[in-house]
Amino acid sequence: MRTLHRISAAALAVSAGWALPGQAYAADRTSVETELAAMRAQMEAMASRIDSLEAQLAAARSQADTATQAAQNAAQAAQSATQTAAAAQLAAAKSPAVEVAWKGAPEIKGESGWSFKPRGRLQLDVDAVNGPSGLPSSVKDHLGTDVELRRAYLGFEGTIPGGFGYRAEIDVAGSSVAITDLYLTYKASKDLTLVLGNQKPNLGLEELTSDLFTSFEERADFTSAFGFERRVGLNAQYANKTVVAQLGVFADDPAALNNDNNRSWSADGRLVFMPRLAGGTLHLGGSVHWRTLNGSIPAVTYQARPFVHTTDQRFLNAMVGGADRERGLGLEAAWVSGRFHATAENFWQSVGRAGLADPTFMGGYAEVGYLLTDDETAYKAGVYERIKPRHGFDRGGIGAIQVNARYSWLDLDDAGIHGGRQQTAGISAIWIPTDYVRFILDYGHLWIKDSPVIAGGRNDYGVDALGMRAQFDF
Repeated sequence: MRTLHRISAAALAVSAGWALPGQAYAADRTSVETELAAMRAQMEAMASRIDSLEAQLAAARSQADTATQAAQNAAQAAQSATQTAAAAQLAAAKSPAVEVAWKGAPEIKGESGWSFKPRGRLQLDVDAVNGPSGLPSSVKDHLGTDVELRRAYLGFEGTIPGGFGYRAEIDVAGSSVAITDLYLTYKASKDLTLVLGNQKPNLGLEELTSDLFTSFEERADFTSAFGFERRVGLNAQYANKTVVAQLGVFADDPAALNNDNNRSWSADGRLVFMPRLAGGTLHLGGSVHWRTLNGSIPAVTYQARPFVHTTDQRFLNAMVGGADRERGLGLEAAWVSGRFHATAENFWQSVGRAGLADPTFMGGYAEVGYLLTDDETAYKAGVYERIKPRHGFDRGGIGAIQVNARYSWLDLDDAGIHGGRQQTAGISAIWIPTDYVRFILDYGHLWIKDSPVIAGGRNDYGVDALGMRAQFDF
């Protein structure tokens, strides 16, 4: 700072033109030049320092700009990472593309409406039939105690995008293979379903109830006597909370259709009302059936086993020759409320014959049942459904216990046809330890009249049958 003051003073003195004596000028000239030279050197050093500072400032600005850009890039990267994490979290929260649920067996559901579920059932029967004395040995050989693999179904079912569904099932019991359900469904609307393939025609309450849920080992005698079976056809069902309406057209069963001469076909319709009444559900229904044999079936045979299925012996048998058509009419009634149910059905089957009187045969049953445990009889859409124990083995309970009593009848005598008459009183006890396991014990006494099977010269006699069944399904 002092140096700068001296330089400034000298500069002012020179610029002001001070007059010094000649001797002083000469003496100080050297000193001034020296100071000027020093001043120039200092100014040059200052200029150099300024240049250096400006370069450092430029470098600092460049570094600041770089740091700012890096910070902006880092912020953008952080924002992108946050968005990616949020998207990943949202995707993880969504349902997986494939879902697996258990309904007795794994049910696999994919995107767009695809699903697949294996299904099957096994029913093992141990039955005993005791006939009257005097029966011929050819009949006695079919009686006694026997074991039968009643049903062994294997198959699968599911849905297809667009409202379609499918079911395929075969029965491998008896060392043979028989097609049971094999059809395609289409959900035309919430209440309307179309079914194409091998299926049950619209033949009444107990026939349309699955054999997994019947209250006895076997259905009432008339269902087997009149040839109720699955057939290939197209069926439509409309069902809401109070009405079920079914109408279908059918050919014959798959095995019979292997014969290219079989041209029989039928139309089958059923209507059911299901209003709520007195704390329960009232079931009132009826069905009509018309079948033409088209000359391809020369005779029809109506026959029934005695209460159980292990025996092939039939004490009632009516063969009608010259048949060209069948007409059927069925009436149904039931009331279901909590543990209790009551059911009754009657069916009339008429056979048309050219040039001969048309016989009309008849069968039916009346039944009551009650659950001893705190469970409910299951009923839906015009049929009985699966009873699900509230306190099953899987929940530490004993399961559901149901008792049932039934009286049934079958008359195959009419218009010169003597197939016999049969009345049966039966009781059953059912234990359902879990939803998919069931045990049945039932007993029936049969009063048989006008039987074509003679026992010691008599065609009126009694038959006893005892049955036990173990089953599970999935």
